[in-house]
Amino acid sequence: MKPNKYKLHILVNMMILFNSFNSYYLAQTKENSIIKLFCLQSVKEEMLKSEMEYIEEIAIEICDCYYEEFMQTSSHQEAKTICKKETRENLNQNRKI
Repeated sequence: MKPNKYKLHILVNMMILFNSFNSYYLAQTKENSIIKLFCLQSVKEEMLKSEMEYIEEIAIEICDCYYEEFMQTSSHQEAKTICKKETRENLNQNRKI
């Protein structure tokens, strides 16, 4: 009976350990994903094309929004539309203050 409990204990601990590694690497993948890198470059180009001052914090917010929406909807265009709308609203609210 003891060997089975020992094996179960090791199995559970290994699952917990691998799950924690998985969470860490998933966060790293999100932070440095190629999607995010392309998004940041695209946002920068759009802002400069619109003769707006490029502010990296705004670009990061937009790309975080895009990444989250894209992961939920799996639609590039839908994620882009939602995040453009949210950004416009946020920028308009900040201008009124």
